Amino acid sequence: MTDPLIILAVGVLIVVGGIIGLKLHPFLALLLGAFVVALMTPASAIEQFALAKGTAPAAALILAKKSIGERIATEFGNTCGKIGILIAMAAIIGKCMLESGAAERIIRSMLRLTGIEKAPIAFLVSSFFLGIPVFFDTVIFLMMPLAKAMTLRIGKNYLLLVLCVMAGAAMANSLVPPAPGPLFLVGEMHIPIGMMMVGGTIVGLFTITTGYLFAVWANRKWPIPLRDSLDARLEDIKVIAAKETIHLPALGLSLLPVLIPLVFICADTALTAMATPGTPFTSSPFLNKLLNLVKFFGDKNIAIVTGGIAALLILARQKKESKENLTAFVQAALLSGGGIILITAAGGAFGGMLQQTGISARIAEMTKEYQMALIPMAFFIAAVVRTAQGSATVALITASGILSGMANSAHLEFHPLYLGLAIGCGSKLVPWMNDAGFWIVCKLSNLTEREALKTISPLLVIMGLTGLIVIMIGARLFPLI
Repeated sequence: MTDPLIILAVGVLIVVGGIIGLKLHPFLALLLGAFVVALMTPASAIEQFALAKGTAPAAALILAKKSIGERIATEFGNTCGKIGILIAMAAIIGKCMLESGAAERIIRSMLRLTGIEKAPIAFLVSSFFLGIPVFFDTVIFLMMPLAKAMTLRIGKNYLLLVLCVMAGAAMANSLVPPAPGPLFLVGEMHIPIGMMMVGGTIVGLFTITTGYLFAVWANRKWPIPLRDSLDARLEDIKVIAAKETIHLPALGLSLLPVLIPLVFICADTALTAMATPGTPFTSSPFLNKLLNLVKFFGDKNIAIVTGGIAALLILARQKKESKENLTAFVQAALLSGGGIILITAAGGAFGGMLQQTGISARIAEMTKEYQMALIPMAFFIAAVVRTAQGSATVALITASGILSGMANSAHLEFHPLYLGLAIGCGSKLVPWMNDAGFWIVCKLSNLTEREALKTISPLLVIMGLTGLIVIMIGARLFPLI
């Protein structure tokens, strides 16, 4: 009963069965799953997990001796620390952009540029290229209010727009540096970063094309309406949609809540990539101070808070003749965002408890003598790790650690780039309830868990498998050696 695979199976049964079968609230089902997984995990496995991560022996022993409640609370808190401010501020930005008419103004400009029929493609491509410098969840936060406003504008295709946003952001996150997973991968497998960026973009464009085709099919088969929510009441959005353009904020102003975080995060990413540790950026003290200021605002939490302030100022400007208090709008946004934070953090706790079972090491042990061809094997390892513990980044790190020796020492008939891309595509399979990103998309879009499982999960499976096929063809036709 202490085998990580058995513990994983029990955890899956509790979470999926609890939510779909017993109709438990996801927060409760995930916490219950985390508790049972933690209860079944022996102290020796926890200690071994910590040592494998590079933790000092004394600290690993302390972790193994911690109570179940303390370990769950720690992982819960770690996830909150990563996404709490982001989700809260993103909820405020979304609410303010919808209420002020900024989202409506952006949608009208986009429709003039692309036309109604091509709007989903614009969402798909925009999300992909936004997802290269910006974290996956940030792209979802920024694009989802626009998807809601666009749906009311065109009167259909809500699921199509949601899946397009998801498809673009997800593939960029695992294929193109400087996203954290691909950035670690290129260092571990000694792949030139420029080559990974070009290769990841090419493969990504193929995968999001099949993702788009699936999204069109799913939207026809399971049309999902735009639903009321605390932060985006349909009645309010309809009132704004009926306004004349002259009464909406200017386009440049409307874009500020999105552009401010995007520009600062991109600038920080570029500066970090170019900087030498311990060395000033330039010989000019003034320029150094200016660049340090950019890096300060480039922190993802500070960047999105700055975007939130811009969104609030735009809303205040639009409501200056109204007696409505901004506090009411912020309160509605935080009520919605707070629920998302709790569910996502519970998902992080469940995933963290699964990791402490040693599931990644168990999978590595099972596959080390695997005789399959290296590219499908890389894909398979990443897919199994992702499905088991929920994090695409952990899947990337685990699989690249397993295969880096083969990539660097074996006499390959193709460039290690193809192994790295296969790992990136494999890390997309299969998103479900142990994945924080699954809950972010599910709750921000107001899809039910069942709807998310039958649309979001197969979407990423199809894109991942498409990537594997493209990579294998590319390795055969263009080995790059």
